[in-house]
Amino acid sequence: MKKIDVHDIIDNAPFTRFHWMVMCLCALLLIFDGYDLFIYGVVLPVLMKEWGLTPLQAGALGSYALFGMMFGALCFGTLADKIGRKKGIAICFVLFSGATVLNGFASGPTEFGILRFVAGLGCGGLMPNAVALMNEYAPKRLRSTLVAIMFSGYAVGGMLSAGVGMYMLPRFGWEAMFFAAAVPLLLLPVIMLFLPESVGFLVRQGRSDQARALLNRVDPARKLQADDTLEMVDGKGKGAAVLELFREGRAVRTLSIWVAFFCCLLMVYALSSWLPKLMANAGYSLGSSLSFLLALNLGSVVGAIGGGWLGDRMNLPRVLVAFFIVASVSISLLGFKTPMPVLYLLIAVAGATTIGTQILLYACAAQFYGLSIRSTGLGWASGIGRNGAIVGPLLGGALLGINLPLQLNFMAFAIPGAIAALAMVVFSLSGRSAVQAQSLADRAAA
Repeated sequence: MKKIDVHDIIDNAPFTRFHWMVMCLCALLLIFDGYDLFIYGVVLPVLMKEWGLTPLQAGALGSYALFGMMFGALCFGTLADKIGRKKGIAICFVLFSGATVLNGFASGPTEFGILRFVAGLGCGGLMPNAVALMNEYAPKRLRSTLVAIMFSGYAVGGMLSAGVGMYMLPRFGWEAMFFAAAVPLLLLPVIMLFLPESVGFLVRQGRSDQARALLNRVDPARKLQADDTLEMVDGKGKGAAVLELFREGRAVRTLSIWVAFFCCLLMVYALSSWLPKLMANAGYSLGSSLSFLLALNLGSVVGAIGGGWLGDRMNLPRVLVAFFIVASVSISLLGFKTPMPVLYLLIAVAGATTIGTQILLYACAAQFYGLSIRSTGLGWASGIGRNGAIVGPLLGGALLGINLPLQLNFMAFAIPGAIAALAMVVFSLSGRSAVQAQSLADRAAA
């Protein structure tokens, strides 16, 4: 009989077919999640015309799902810790897919908004659980890369939404876009058959036989025996207070990260909600406007994977500063008349440096906060960012409502990028000052 450290097995495991399967299944879940979230931007021009919505009403309608996401992340994260990640993911999946299908039957903005809120609850709950499951099973040396690749499924969902919209909207109407969300429900039994449960949950529940079977798939060379005892050292702190994020010289950098999260998600959801409508107002056909959304999400796939690769090899705060500056410039230029190839390139770059930057921000926050306060730091940064996501569609609606020229609309969307770049410069300089102060203190003590 041996005592086996579960984290040691997972951290040092070779990359196997099991890891490939978990990554693909989690990415598939995020593809469906992304489809259900980006679908609003696809159908928005049609809904505004059919229901006579003002831009401000349309912006508010777009924010309902994001309110739901905020509450869903809080509720289903806690619930999954009690019932298991697999059940939590299944509940969230059924919730957002079912509510999205029902959205196709909505006869007015009120019903539509309520169902979007419910769908947001499921979307918000699924994403952190899928990310946590991938993070739990990924070998340590590949963790950032695998999570980045998995996260790109979210952008692929946005591309799928735009592609389906280009085909279905002119032929079958906006309702068919929502009815198409029934297809993922047919795949749910397959996903739940192959998706593994959290090994940490199994160990805490005393289901050691199932945990050992999973670990043998993670690293077949270990060949765990029935009498081996599994141990897990929980790295989480004991409910660190929010005030800890501001102690020991962390206040300036904590506020900088919060500002960057808020601005980044504001840009992401302002663009994803309003890009097709803004381009339609600029004189492009609906099909062309949706192809711009396709380019935005295609760029974000490259940004997510490329940004993760750069972040592992360079100074992460400096990479973030560069990404935010490029985002601000590329979004500003969208309002000016340019040749179509240049316009598509600008939109792809904007997608890469806004949607792709989310992952880099999470990695930066995780590296900054110590283990004992990491969960608190990430939770609060994400929560502040989610408020930016809610503001994004509302800001777009308010800007369209006052009939600004197209150039000024995009410049307004670009301003948060400049603010976020400045915030990360402050973060970087504050970190350097903290290192120098600690170095002087160490010398004085010596």
